[in-house]
Amino acid sequence: MKQNIAEVLLQQHSHPVHVNLAIPRLVETAVCRGEGLLSSTGALRVTTGKYTGRSPNDKFIVDTADVRDAIWWDNNLKISETNFAKLLEKALAYLKDKELFVFEGFAGADTGHTLPVRVINEYAWQNIFVQQLFLRSSDTGWAFPNEPGFTVLCAPGVTADPAQDGTNSEAFVIINFASKIVLIGGTQYAGEMKKSIFSVLNYLLPEQGILSMHCSANQGSNNEVSLFFGLSGTGKTSLSADPDRFLIGDDEHGWAEHGVFNFEGGCYAKCINLTHENEPQIWDAVRFGAVLENAVMDHATRAVDFASEEITENTRAAYPVHFIPNCIYPGVGAHPSTVIFLTADAFGVLPPIAKLSPEQAMYYFLSGYTSKLAGTERGITEPQATFSACFGSPFLPLHPMRYASLLKEKIAQHNTRVFLINTGWQGGAYGVGKRISIQLTRRMVAAAMDGYLDYVDYELHPIFNLMIPASCPGVPDGVLQPQSSWADPAAYHKAAVHLAGMFDKNFRKFSGIPSEVINSGPFSLDKIGNAV
Repeated sequence: MKQNIAEVLLQQHSHPVHVNLAIPRLVETAVCRGEGLLSSTGALRVTTGKYTGRSPNDKFIVDTADVRDAIWWDNNLKISETNFAKLLEKALAYLKDKELFVFEGFAGADTGHTLPVRVINEYAWQNIFVQQLFLRSSDTGWAFPNEPGFTVLCAPGVTADPAQDGTNSEAFVIINFASKIVLIGGTQYAGEMKKSIFSVLNYLLPEQGILSMHCSANQGSNNEVSLFFGLSGTGKTSLSADPDRFLIGDDEHGWAEHGVFNFEGGCYAKCINLTHENEPQIWDAVRFGAVLENAVMDHATRAVDFASEEITENTRAAYPVHFIPNCIYPGVGAHPSTVIFLTADAFGVLPPIAKLSPEQAMYYFLSGYTSKLAGTERGITEPQATFSACFGSPFLPLHPMRYASLLKEKIAQHNTRVFLINTGWQGGAYGVGKRISIQLTRRMVAAAMDGYLDYVDYELHPIFNLMIPASCPGVPDGVLQPQSSWADPAAYHKAAVHLAGMFDKNFRKFSGIPSEVINSGPFSLDKIGNAV
């Protein structure tokens, strides 16, 4: 089903249609329409209703002939062309009598691999979001083509009937590669728009030999680039927003023939417990032009309580990347010298930092272990262990081996060092131990990026088969060995063996993996024994 839905919707539209309306005008419009309120710092604070996080069970790919044999259907829900057509018709009819807000911009800062994107919104605040999150012609100087590469139609007021429309709830996020449409309804959560285009690029770019990545990226004064992989809440945004380095981007990137490039023009930072002391750059970015989602605000003073989880733990701020000092815009950089995998280990057993061999890099990339933090997805109220292939399974249309093979090629070609860093708990599991401080994590990250850890001694972890540095500047030696932080060695051993078994069970779902990659993971139980 191929059609220009913008043409269908916008031609002879009887109500106002605003194309690339300036941010101040959009803010004024959103406030006048009652969509949000200005906080004391000038950010537009909005709430998203029932859906305060992504809804993975409501995300679909249309089962069309051109993608049917390529999609990793074990990981993606399919919907028929007929049901998609019914929902599209319903959305067009709904929006026919609405004031509309249209953004025309780009995803992908590498001009050789950019995707023109048109977004049509019923809410002014959501149009601010996409203007701040994607790349704008007014900033890049790029001319928008007559036809977009993809069109996003976002109409939260449209709801589905699962019995008639083939959905799982009233909400739906549908990608149709044949007609180049993303259709969103029933949910106001703005993150669905950016993540849908990320999924689109995760399908298109590997065909060009480009590794699409769920990671942040920054660059040092010596032009050395570092990548930070990890799911929401593991620290990608916080650690990449380093005052001593230049931010390339905070969430989505490609690794192409000339280096890395940001897919976006903005940042979408978690704000729970945000403080100026720990994250000054993000704190200062929550100002006029930023969109603040689901944060608790005093309606008299307009002051935001960043510590409150009254609405959700998944509070978010969306702002343009140039709100961060020393950003690089459009976000392009050299081939990375350092790759860091971030995990928030709720069991409290993984080391704060470990150096990975190329085989281990592939193992932990495919595993994508972390703890899913409360609020990132609906229904998650406490951290839960999860394995998300390539640190971004919900956004992978293709089998993870496609991405893992590209990663292996890239790090081998460019002699890139790889580290696993635990930003989670020590001294016990969640609820008993304490979360590793961001100050200590920053010191370990700096030592990895600066090459200091290339020249220290390492100790082998007897269960996870990981090489742990014996020393790190500014980090007490007792912190580096996770078992030393537990009061009860036997309890640590039990918890570590349990998690190692979870890694093994998860990895068994992958077939055709080289034995050297499999053997680079945690030791088998007969090798672990009672060692600590």
